[in-house]
Amino acid sequence: MIKPFKLRVPNKTITEIYNKVKKYPWANIQDMNGWEYGTNFKYLKKISRYWVTKFNWRKQERKINKFSNYLTKVDGINIHFIKEKGSGSNPMPLLILHGWPGSVVEFLNIIEKLAHPERYGGQKEDSFDVIAPSLPGFGFSGSPRKPIGPRKMAKIMNKFMIKNLGYKKYLSQGGDWGSTISNWLAYDHYKSCKAIHINFLSMRHPGGAKTKQEKNWANRFKKDQIMEEGYRTQQATKPQSLSYAMIDSPVGAAAWILEKFFSWSDIKNNKIDKVYSKDTLLTNIMVYLVTNTFNTASWIYFGRREEGGRYFPKDFKKITIPTGIAVFPMEMSEWPPRSYVEKIFNIKQWSKMKSGGHFAALEMPNLLVEDLRVFTRGILK
Repeated sequence: MIKPFKLRVPNKTITEIYNKVKKYPWANIQDMNGWEYGTNFKYLKKISRYWVTKFNWRKQERKINKFSNYLTKVDGINIHFIKEKGSGSNPMPLLILHGWPGSVVEFLNIIEKLAHPERYGGQKEDSFDVIAPSLPGFGFSGSPRKPIGPRKMAKIMNKFMIKNLGYKKYLSQGGDWGSTISNWLAYDHYKSCKAIHINFLSMRHPGGAKTKQEKNWANRFKKDQIMEEGYRTQQATKPQSLSYAMIDSPVGAAAWILEKFFSWSDIKNNKIDKVYSKDTLLTNIMVYLVTNTFNTASWIYFGRREEGGRYFPKDFKKITIPTGIAVFPMEMSEWPPRSYVEKIFNIKQWSKMKSGGHFAALEMPNLLVEDLRVFTRGILK
């Protein structure tokens, strides 16, 4: 059963959030320079002031509601999704998947470009039926009763596409956890998921690095990730302890999320506003706050650890469905050498971008859209 969904957050909820932002005890926090110790004090204070004086949540609600939003139940969990039917005569179903600390907000500016390319100088034949769900535990979707990982989420997403929406085949695209889920769709559900396009790689081959180049990458990766392990370890081991604080502090949740958008993006001279508007950042943060999903969204880290972590199974066999790779230079997780990635995927397209980082759909929407279009031509249609 699929039913229409319209977002309308109660005024009381918005007022409570704004009041907490207004009452935040800034005097108790040290004004430390830059972003070295975490979210920049001056920037956080500045965006918080904007939040309660100029940010218009209702305007952002209208942007989301401009699309056709729905709810459907999969394995007892309500799944929220946006669906935009493509203009062409036979558009390929495209499942686009967000990650953490993102949401469907990441896709609001690319959905129409993917579904209606002719409106943006493209061809109708390149159109997709775009399906953009909120992952289980995130945003407007319901939550599982306990943490689940990306492999389980892939099973849910495949069932959602095949059983609930009635598609026989589809393509999946994702970054962050969306990429990981796409990997598992390609591995476990290749009979229906016919190709994947990813701009992030978290999964690892069970055989490990072999060549000198691969081993050098593995060593660099280990060192580079030392300063990223804090949030990841916390959310993968004790997410509940963190959530007691975040669920009651909009500014705290904003700081936790904003730090990732800063450190994982292609930002020059510390000017985050040159990459993301305050409205975009705050809308994404508000999705976590108005739905009280900061806690359950972090569960995916715990779930992955329980599923076995980064590695595919020891009896792993190479993924055979076509795979498109988009490598953005400021990705927070350095891509392995192509020789390593070739052991995992049937790579049909490998694109090295000149700029952009982790949140490709927000940072470089046109690059991502065009790369996906080029990849798809001749593969699935």
